[in-house]
Amino acid sequence: MMKRLFSIFLLAALFLQSCSEDVQLTGDFKETAVVYGLLNHADSLHYIKITRAFIGPGNALDIAQIPDSSYFDQVDATVSEVVNGSVTRTWQLVDTMIQDKDTNGYFYGPEQKVFYFKTLATGTNEAIQTSSNPLMSSLKPTATYRFKAIINNGEFEVNGETELVHGITSNAVSQNYTFKFASNPGEYISTGLAVSNTGNAYVVHGQLDIAINEFIAGVPITKLVNWPIGESDVLPNSSKTFSMNGRTFYEMIKQKVTSNNLIEKRTLKGIYITITGGAEELYNYMTVNKPSSSLAQSKPSYTNLSVTNNKRVVGIFSSRQTLKIYKPFYTSPQQAYIRAIDKKSTRELCQGPITGTYLFCSNHPGDNVVGQEESYACQ
Repeated sequence: MMKRLFSIFLLAALFLQSCSEDVQLTGDFKETAVVYGLLNHADSLHYIKITRAFIGPGNALDIAQIPDSSYFDQVDATVSEVVNGSVTRTWQLVDTMIQDKDTNGYFYGPEQKVFYFKTLATGTNEAIQTSSNPLMSSLKPTATYRFKAIINNGEFEVNGETELVHGITSNAVSQNYTFKFASNPGEYISTGLAVSNTGNAYVVHGQLDIAINEFIAGVPITKLVNWPIGESDVLPNSSKTFSMNGRTFYEMIKQKVTSNNLIEKRTLKGIYITITGGAEELYNYMTVNKPSSSLAQSKPSYTNLSVTNNKRVVGIFSSRQTLKIYKPFYTSPQQAYIRAIDKKSTRELCQGPITGTYLFCSNHPGDNVVGQEESYACQ
């Protein structure tokens, strides 16, 4: 599920013993559901995690390593689409086991149970979206989505509702958009990645993934250099520009290149841009769960989920939008004017003081004009 934003850490044990008596702190346990789900109309698989808090005799850290301790006996969950107050579609969630959980935490891993439903991603061929199965059409960005989970054959229910984040745009989608990280040799400039409209998001996050090719025996192996460029609270339908320092661009690449004497040369393949916007409920949840800067460690809790029969629920059912843009270093000789980074930035990558000794060269057609090859062009 898109790169997950949350990990669940539930610590529930303390055993005190004096010389005269044992102190029992378990008390009456109230059944607690733990639910995390973020819908994204750009996705085709939509995952929701539904687990339970646990209590039991012995060491809670040992119990946390037992998967069954965190699962309900029965979960019947649905997500319904609501347009103009009427339910238009309902998906029955299916459970599955996935193998992506961090094994370094307190809880069992790497296998974990999640629930999911399928649609097409926004932007998929419209002829396919309007097929005979309406449940396979993509989520509607302007619709509202309701979550309901019936736990243990009706023992209690958990409900939630969210609008989808939509409307995020960036001028980086322009074919002519080019990053500029350097001017004269050794002189770096800051450039900006503009979110021209934040849509109905309340928080936005930006990231670049710089793809470089490392050639061994003439065969390119692609390596991604991950560069988080910022996260910011925003107002809906506003704009936000993330500033990126040119020196940082080259330092990041230098730190991530492979140490292998068999590498013959390196080239820039392109830059992936990812802008993610979160809904108001997600913003509220993130704000409440930030580390406390106060000596008083008491913090409020936040959830947009409700529960019946005097049970408890923690977590969130919300949404995000992910805008992904790929800027290739070049597309074709006929479009030599298109490039992910400009000529001066390319020269700095190949010959500059930070990355100039790491075998970078340019295979861009604009740098390899016959008889006018740049000094940093690939030979």
